[in-house]
Amino acid sequence: MAKKNQIKCSFCGRPASASEVIVPSGVDESTFICAECVDTIHEMLDQYRHGERQEGSADTGASGDLTKVPRPKEICDFLDQYVIGQEDAKKYLAVAVYNHYKRLLQDKDDDVDIEKSNIIMVGPTGTGKTLLAKSIARLLDVPFTIVDATVLTQAGYVGEDIESLLTRLLQAADYDVKKAERGIVFIDEIDKIARKGDNPSITRDVSGEGVQQGLLKLLEGSIVNVPPQGGRKHPEQRMIPVDTKNILFICGGAFDGIERKIAQRLNTHVVGYATDDRRRVDRESYLKYAAPQDLKSFGLIPEIIGRLPILTHLEPLDRDALRKVLTEPKNAITRQYEKLFAMDGVKLTFEPDALDLIVDKAVEYKLGARGLRSIVETIMIDAMYDVPSSDVKTFTVTRDYALEKLRKANFEVTAQAQAD
Repeated sequence: MAKKNQIKCSFCGRPASASEVIVPSGVDESTFICAECVDTIHEMLDQYRHGERQEGSADTGASGDLTKVPRPKEICDFLDQYVIGQEDAKKYLAVAVYNHYKRLLQDKDDDVDIEKSNIIMVGPTGTGKTLLAKSIARLLDVPFTIVDATVLTQAGYVGEDIESLLTRLLQAADYDVKKAERGIVFIDEIDKIARKGDNPSITRDVSGEGVQQGLLKLLEGSIVNVPPQGGRKHPEQRMIPVDTKNILFICGGAFDGIERKIAQRLNTHVVGYATDDRRRVDRESYLKYAAPQDLKSFGLIPEIIGRLPILTHLEPLDRDALRKVLTEPKNAITRQYEKLFAMDGVKLTFEPDALDLIVDKAVEYKLGARGLRSIVETIMIDAMYDVPSSDVKTFTVTRDYALEKLRKANFEVTAQAQAD
């Protein structure tokens, strides 16, 4: 091993005493590289990658060819293959994604600076918010990540720092910063970080209002120092600066109970004898009347509402929509189980009456589309346990079989118990 005063960088010849740090080779003990050479190589790689991206090739967002960007109608047609209904939400998402591409292709010297339009989606659980995000991820060729807001806390508290949202995006972009700075982030369960009351908190709300305040700089657009491996387990790591100006944020949440606030706002009466041709309010779906002031009443701070200018809603799925969810999409629940059984050489068939029963229970217990999966899983668990070990080549799920399995699992209350 060479003495410390004799160690020199094998690339530039700089002695160890003149460098911030000098790193030995893991293969040859006589080979070293100094920090200055590492920085130089890093800059050369950035220039090389930047030039490679500008020449076009695989990245649509930087190719400068708008003809390769999927149009809003094409995006909607793609979403129709995976998500049933929710036409308004699909339209808003398609336009936002298309405009995001156009922002990326805008000339930097243009006098008109197109601002990004972040989106917030409001809808009950099981209506397709996360599925919409996952389906868009199949289509896009920009980095895309889905993160959960429920684990976020203010810096210094147990949980994940807000910058972890960008850590996930960096991972999706293979730590290519320039590519990540053109990505899309879907923040799920945004309603879970609502503050506890309509008034500013007088105590530290580390998982509510504090997180919202921390998200402001990300949504608006600023340079954020991101820990590439997570900030708390590796505090010594070197931070990566990421500019969020061109990152599109899509937020979704169930906002359970917001219907009461919407109804309260719409419940206005005319005083006196004058008549007013007010529009008739659809009391079955208050979410279509959701407005920014309702989000504020629910617990989102005005600053974050202002940075989410596009508000759209997802309708609760009715019986017909749930029936379609079971069978029509490419990744329909019944198709998934048919594929599982087919891998064991068994043909699985669901009778129409059995499908109707599954939908009826999902509607009865208000479980939404996500609840369909739990019902089918309850029905199929015994068959999935027994069939692979048997010689059965076909298996048919009837209404009586489904009802028997639901009762056996205490999922379904018998008629006698209901009568009692």
